[in-house]
Amino acid sequence: QVQLVESGGGSVQAGGSLRLSCVASGYTDNIGAMAWFRQAPGTERVGVAAIYIGSGTIWYADSVKARFTISRDNAKNTLYLQMNSLQPEDTATYYCAAGKWITHDLRQYQLDYWGQGTQVTVSS
Repeated sequence: QVQLVESGGGSVQAGGSLRLSCVASGYTDNIGAMAWFRQAPGTERVGVAAIYIGSGTIWYADSVKARFTISRDNAKNTLYLQMNSLQPEDTATYYCAAGKWITHDLRQYQLDYWGQGTQVTVSS
């Protein structure tokens, strides 16, 4: 079993930055991919960024490319999402996920483990 706990959300003004963290515990050796998703009220959940653990391959949604950076720490037990130049459209609950695979467009995936979510609010 794998447990994921997100943190780092908060409220910022447009143009500001936040760094989200996702701490993984339990048996993580079989995790092939990790990703960040977000969901705004009344909208569907969408992928934001993903990383393949073995290869380091990274994919971003077009809406966040050049502004967000996904990474892991040296111990490979924490996933990060550095968010710069935040816009009101980025306001959402952000979720960390881990599992087997995810497609390059972040729309199909087998990710069996999910965190509880952390709220990000960006004001204009």
